[in-house]
Amino acid sequence: MVTIDLTVNETVRAHNIAKARENKILIPTIDQMKHPETIPAKVREGLTQVGLWDVNPLNLFRISWKNEPAEFGGLFQDVPNYIEFPPELTGVPCRIVAMVGKWFPTGCHKVGASFGCLAPRLVTGQFDVDAQKAVWPSTGNYCRGGAFNSRLLGAQGVAILPAEMSQERFDWLHGIGAEVIATPGCESNVKEIFDKTNELKADPGYMVFNQFAEMGNPLWHYNVTGNALVDVFEAVKRPGDRFSGACFTSGSAGTMSAGDRLKDLYPALKLAVGEALQCPTILENGFGGHRIEGIGDKHIPWIHNVRNSDMVIDIDDEDSQRLLRLFNTPEGQAYLADALGLPAELIEKLTWLGISGIANLLCCIKMAKYYEFTEHDVVGTVLTDSAVMYASRVAELNAEHGPYSIEEARLDHALHILGLKTDNMAELTYKDRKRVHNLKYYTWIEQQGMEIDDLNALWYDPEGTWDAVHAQAAELDRLIDEFNAESGVLDLL
Repeated sequence: MVTIDLTVNETVRAHNIAKARENKILIPTIDQMKHPETIPAKVREGLTQVGLWDVNPLNLFRISWKNEPAEFGGLFQDVPNYIEFPPELTGVPCRIVAMVGKWFPTGCHKVGASFGCLAPRLVTGQFDVDAQKAVWPSTGNYCRGGAFNSRLLGAQGVAILPAEMSQERFDWLHGIGAEVIATPGCESNVKEIFDKTNELKADPGYMVFNQFAEMGNPLWHYNVTGNALVDVFEAVKRPGDRFSGACFTSGSAGTMSAGDRLKDLYPALKLAVGEALQCPTILENGFGGHRIEGIGDKHIPWIHNVRNSDMVIDIDDEDSQRLLRLFNTPEGQAYLADALGLPAELIEKLTWLGISGIANLLCCIKMAKYYEFTEHDVVGTVLTDSAVMYASRVAELNAEHGPYSIEEARLDHALHILGLKTDNMAELTYKDRKRVHNLKYYTWIEQQGMEIDDLNALWYDPEGTWDAVHAQAAELDRLIDEFNAESGVLDLL
């Protein structure tokens, strides 16, 4: 079955409703995440007294791109948080805008993707919040979002992630009370994560929410992230501007579904998938380890709608590492201010780029150069997380390369941004896309037991698969509304 199973288990659903009533848990709808102005007044009033990262069920309503940029008490705004990168920095004339994940709970938009996977099973009663532990296989951020949502909903979360991820991730997970399982390797070692996941799956006391295969992930990004990017473009566009491109690096490929939404509304838009040059799976059927944390996994995710991807762009992980220092050291920031004349507000916002966010920016620059975009072209992307989770990486780079300097900042900007070429990227023909799609067979049919008919449907029947999943948001919202009505929590607030 390719679409999301919304079959109701009445017994477990009733138990989950009782649990929600006991813990005063109200569940937001997908529509409220798109339109937070529709959130009940009682919830909005309560949020004025809640910190962004607080373990408070009200923070479920901050799973939105439209949160005010505030650490405490923030509400919502009409236009999502975004950064526009000027030509002085990027070296290209087109407008590059990126929505900011820093202002989600946990400081990362993956809290939304994990909600999209968890909510259907919670409100249908397929997942028992007391009898089962929620397992979150991840390369770092998704499991944080899953652990956070599990805690808010009164369930025990289990985070599975590679041992070589940043120390900040492990510290945060332990701090929120998640069970943590570190598997061998780095970002590319997802097979090891799947092996551990399958081991746990054999125990009915665990339920796995696999972001690489769960259709709740693209459902959330299509409906929430995609429409938020539309809001940003419509807010910033000038006469004659066109939404020409969108680039998203692929970890689970959930964010690529935001591109599906954009292509629905802007048919001429080019959609690119990014990956690490050190692990060129899409570009070359390649493999390898890399340092762009959270992306590039030596396989094609089940939920990647490859037929809708126009281009693949590979980013050298050295570029992203060098720019992490440029944006997050006093010397780098002094160069940005004095040599480029960037305002202090923008320099501060550049710390809102985590490593994969930097890679997304570089993808946009390479796309702009390839298609020779002008000042009337707008390219969009997202910043999954911020540099908050990578302070240890900056320290490691300083130890490896020595103290940073303004001259090194000048070289890093020249080599790793202005000097980007249109190499290691390719427009994908129909045959190219089919080749990439076919790679799913080895991971998902041979290893993970998916059905071959479903694999073929993902390619040959987009209306019955991708379009049908995106449309399930309305049915999910109906189930959430009924769940909330029966719990009566809104009246208890």
